[in-house]
Amino acid sequence: MHEIYITLILGGLREIYQSEAEFYEQQLGISKERWDNWKKGKTQLSAEENQKVKNIFSDYEWMLLQKILRQTIIYPEKRQVAVLEYKKMKIKIAKKWLNSSGGVVEIKQLNDSPEEAFIDLRVSLEYGEWGFDDVLNFRLPAEIQNQIVRQEVALLDWINQELAENYV
Repeated sequence: MHEIYITLILGGLREIYQSEAEFYEQQLGISKERWDNWKKGKTQLSAEENQKVKNIFSDYEWMLLQKILRQTIIYPEKRQVAVLEYKKMKIKIAKKWLNSSGGVVEIKQLNDSPEEAFIDLRVSLEYGEWGFDDVLNFRLPAEIQNQIVRQEVALLDWINQELAENYV
């Protein structure tokens, strides 16, 4: 179980940071040895460090991650596909939100460097109360943004056709 949890954490981490080292050094302020020991289950992170790990994900993504972990307990055969299931469910949920009247999309450029250009595609479901919106984030290559704009394709159609192919 610990391995699946770590794999899901590392998957989320890769969507935000260039490397694990960037995260554990700059965000957690811990050594590679301590990070590796935590990944192996040999040591614990402090409550503050655990909160920083959790903050890799939106509240909704964290809840989804917990559901995926629970599924791997109930259905051990799902352990091999936990990360793929997590990504598939994010896409499926984003589609549902965009089909509803409350789904909102934001696109944010993450890096100006052409060789490392990414966008953050943020899909949210708004409730009109600060801090309670549900959010899903997708880190995608920046050229996808040009594809969306150039082709003048409806965003939902684009997500149905392209997001799963480029994200999963």
